[in-house]
Amino acid sequence: MTRCRAALLALLTMVALSPAASAYAADEGPEQIVNGTFDAGTAPWWSTGNTTLTVDAGRLCADIPGGTANPWDVIIGQDDIPLVEGETYAYRFQASATPSKVGKALIQLPVDPWTQYLSASPELSVSGNDYSYTFTAPVSLPNAQVVFQLGGSAEPWRFCMDDVSLKGGAEPEVYEPDTGPRVRVNMVGYLPSGPKKATLVTTETTALDWELKNAGKETVASGRTVPKGVDASSGQNVHVIDFGTYAKPGEGYTLTADGETSRPFDIGAGIYDSLPTDALKFYYTQRSGIEILDSLRPGYGRPAGHAGVAPNQGDVEVPCQPGVCDYTLNVKGGWYDAGDHGKYVVNGGISAYQLMAAFERNRAAFADGRLQIPESGNGVPDVLDEARWEQEFLLSMQVPDGKPYEGMAHHKIHDQNWTGLPLLPHLDPQKRELHPPSTAATLNLAATAAQAARLFAPYDAEFAAKNLKAARKAWAAAKANPARYADPNDGVGGGAYNDNNVTDEFYWAAAELYITTGEKEFKDFVLASPHHTGDIWRERGFDWGNVAQLGRLDLATVPNALPGRDKVRQSVVAGADKYVAIQREHPYGLPYNPADFDWGSNNLVLNNLVVVATAYDLTGQEKYRAAVREGMDYILGRNALNISYVTGYGEVSSHNQHSRWYAHQLDHSLPNPPRGSLAGGPNSSIQDPIAQRLLQGCKPQFCYVDDIESWSTNELTINWNSPLAWVSAFLADKSEPSSCRVRYSAHGSWPGGFTSQVVIENTGKETVDGWSLRWSFPGAQRIKQGWGAKVTQSGAVVTAKSLGWNDRIKPGRSVTFGFVGTHASGPNPAPEVFHLNGDRCR
Repeated sequence: MTRCRAALLALLTMVALSPAASAYAADEGPEQIVNGTFDAGTAPWWSTGNTTLTVDAGRLCADIPGGTANPWDVIIGQDDIPLVEGETYAYRFQASATPSKVGKALIQLPVDPWTQYLSASPELSVSGNDYSYTFTAPVSLPNAQVVFQLGGSAEPWRFCMDDVSLKGGAEPEVYEPDTGPRVRVNMVGYLPSGPKKATLVTTETTALDWELKNAGKETVASGRTVPKGVDASSGQNVHVIDFGTYAKPGEGYTLTADGETSRPFDIGAGIYDSLPTDALKFYYTQRSGIEILDSLRPGYGRPAGHAGVAPNQGDVEVPCQPGVCDYTLNVKGGWYDAGDHGKYVVNGGISAYQLMAAFERNRAAFADGRLQIPESGNGVPDVLDEARWEQEFLLSMQVPDGKPYEGMAHHKIHDQNWTGLPLLPHLDPQKRELHPPSTAATLNLAATAAQAARLFAPYDAEFAAKNLKAARKAWAAAKANPARYADPNDGVGGGAYNDNNVTDEFYWAAAELYITTGEKEFKDFVLASPHHTGDIWRERGFDWGNVAQLGRLDLATVPNALPGRDKVRQSVVAGADKYVAIQREHPYGLPYNPADFDWGSNNLVLNNLVVVATAYDLTGQEKYRAAVREGMDYILGRNALNISYVTGYGEVSSHNQHSRWYAHQLDHSLPNPPRGSLAGGPNSSIQDPIAQRLLQGCKPQFCYVDDIESWSTNELTINWNSPLAWVSAFLADKSEPSSCRVRYSAHGSWPGGFTSQVVIENTGKETVDGWSLRWSFPGAQRIKQGWGAKVTQSGAVVTAKSLGWNDRIKPGRSVTFGFVGTHASGPNPAPEVFHLNGDRCR
């Protein structure tokens, strides 16, 4: 991923960029550009050999060839531009394009690593425009380079420019984001029965009146704000508006306070119905090695990327970096990790895991055909088909038998060098390389393969067995090579993803292998690990480099026979309590509040919500579900920037996320990211040039800009969309705690078979008249014959319905039924989650 470029740009301290012409109060320095008016011809301007510079009507013009892949494939520039450290410069030019194009204007170091002191992407029109920018030089340099990068277009076009000027003595401009009205709400909406809070930004320190108005501008609720003082994460003085007592569904509500009216929002039970599907649909258009069909994703169709069709060198026969191995692997497939063309096992591991975990939490919620992918209609839930696309890639990264480090997994595969924006995957001409195996990647493979083994067992026994075999092999290889860490300097062409503490990966892999196999080796490893009893609930949340939480969550929720499991569940609840306490104190309702926000902070917020949601599943306590609902408000607009970080959700949403093929900002023939794509979000480190120019000194919530070039704040990734899919599926779940209790007991077992009895008790005050009980088997168990109920099964999901004579269950009474089943080798744990007539028994 592009994030590793931070090391090259850490010294940059540039300030504000103005995307349009503006006046400068002090612009009196000497002119640094030679012949910027082209009155003396084209010298000393130069160009790459594939274009010729001419003067046309007093302007420098060039015919830009089509069929190039990268912006730097066609360059016009001038060398030997002196810069003085700490000096602020005004850079201006007039330019046009026929037809309209987006170019790149750079002032940079003239040699590798080509550090950029100014980077802009002006939209060039046929009629021409004036462009003005400022930047502060971080170093003194006698020979900086001014360049226009103009390649990357499939079709030829004509570029002209005039009045190019670079002068010192400019006043830095201050970037002020448009934050809209000072009343910040979840722009998607609020659930009728859930919390409803908004944040008001104001200078007032005492309570103010607020009004809730419907679409007809009628006041339907009112009250007083609660002052919260200055919020450290935004630097704003804020009040909280709580309108949770109002529950009438409707569209187009607004909140008014302190003379400001919020953006509109809805109240309704279905506000999250589409979000899980859209968040999951993101993965199809991230696929590598397959044509993306426009019929399935209108506007996003493209040829297969890295399939070995020219100009691709492809992923079908990929060599290692020099000196790493003597073989090639076919690693075609998988998901592109982010906005570049790299594929990484550690990022792919947590992403595939979270998709499978969302399915494992509530299998009945994910139907075959829901995502409209090529595999729809094959009898397997679409979410598993999508996860399989990545899991197949992870399996392909395993070192072959007979080779050094056999059974380990290569850490990553990507281009030999970074590619420019925009660049569709099928047009990438670069050599692809496998990078050395790592213990972290190997344990990611072991964990996801063990998880896949149990989840695919009801649908594809052969694939399940393949995964279990690979998981065992990876586990053994990791134990034999426990400290092969990714090189932190291996960040050219792709992110390094280095991690020199893999004890958490060992714990996660052991947990998944134990849940799937029930074997003593894995149980003993789990119980001995310090991660099993330690406080792993970081305020900053879990991520690809901190995965002990994944093992703890699954040990708590997926049926297994681990000794002391009640304490595991209690620890998850304790972690959730920690996040709920943080949220209660935060005026924006955030369950995440470090002094500085991390890269991908939005995904960390969501991962904390996963822990809180799991506590609700374990306890049924409403405070946890309410906390998840309130936490999602931040992602969808109740934040300092008043923006929804999910493309297509809310009146104002992120839509220029960093990507080489969702690159409409740079090439209007390309689309913006698809609906349901999550932006990384505020990042206090602001590593990229755009963020460094715009966001110097930003408070944490303001360290974000919706610009395609801001890879440190605005990238999209597979491991950021995965918790969005998990949490949104939780929020879309309409089941409520029911007045019932279920006792499931095994009455007998033999090799490959068992009998079970199920008792449904009505613990409520009303008679149940007609019942349907649903549960999911943890593995490959199958019902053969039942009695006392009509029992059917689809995949792992079992439904038992009353037979007429036992329809009614009076308060305090129960009904009993049973069945004979079969199971594969390994554990046969009892299911633990039951839904009676759609609602969850407690």
